[in-house]
Amino acid sequence: MKLTPTTIDILQYPTEFHALLRGAKIFDSSCSTEAKVIFIDKDCGYFLKSAPKGTLERESALTRYFHDIGLSANVIEYISDDSDWLLTEKIHGDDGTAAKYLESPKRLCDTLAEQLALLHRTDFTDCPVQNHTERYLEKAKFNKNANVNDMSFYTTDFGESSPDEVWSIAKNHGHSLATNTLLHGDYCLPNIILNDWKFSGFIDLDSGGVGDRHVDVFWGAWTLFFNLGTNKYRERFLDAYGRSQIDDSLLRIVAAVTVFG
Repeated sequence: MKLTPTTIDILQYPTEFHALLRGAKIFDSSCSTEAKVIFIDKDCGYFLKSAPKGTLERESALTRYFHDIGLSANVIEYISDDSDWLLTEKIHGDDGTAAKYLESPKRLCDTLAEQLALLHRTDFTDCPVQNHTERYLEKAKFNKNANVNDMSFYTTDFGESSPDEVWSIAKNHGHSLATNTLLHGDYCLPNIILNDWKFSGFIDLDSGGVGDRHVDVFWGAWTLFFNLGTNKYRERFLDAYGRSQIDDSLLRIVAAVTVFG
């Protein structure tokens, strides 16, 4: 997680945050163009995310839920006015891309897999998003119609193919995905906070909900490839998670959907 020192105009922020922002050291922690995130270095630390109106409501609800079951940060405030604002406490530790974790790839792989298996055994009765699979497939269809895709999500593990061929897999077999497991939805190393290898919590939960376990399994294998620069830990990750819980044909379907997701 990169923290770049920055300055802000407090008057551009809701008055509810002025006391917290005043006199604090501020760091830019943004990792996408879709939202701005600042780290407020006061007390034990806070993250304040801003994004277009309505876009953080789902993340707010899921973060509160995950916090209530001991798996995420405490949400202090969610405000939706001209823009959305989400203030959370900092989770103690560093994300999975910290050098001290990347330098021990086997241990990191096993930790990633074991924590995912624990998440997937969590009761989801009160989860506020019970239709992840439906939303997941709808987003893929929307992006297909907009001609948006990233073929690397499929070709890295399943070989060369055309967008039309991959869309055929997503369209014809997407209905095979279940809705029976609590998901992070974007199960990647930057979204998993560890404190000296002990799990501290998840962040960036806007893609979560109740869906098919293979979505998280796909992303877990992908993040090891992306962040370690090699695919040699993929099989180890699948073994550590539990092969008996994995259907390779469903991983292929998830990869196809993710191309457009």
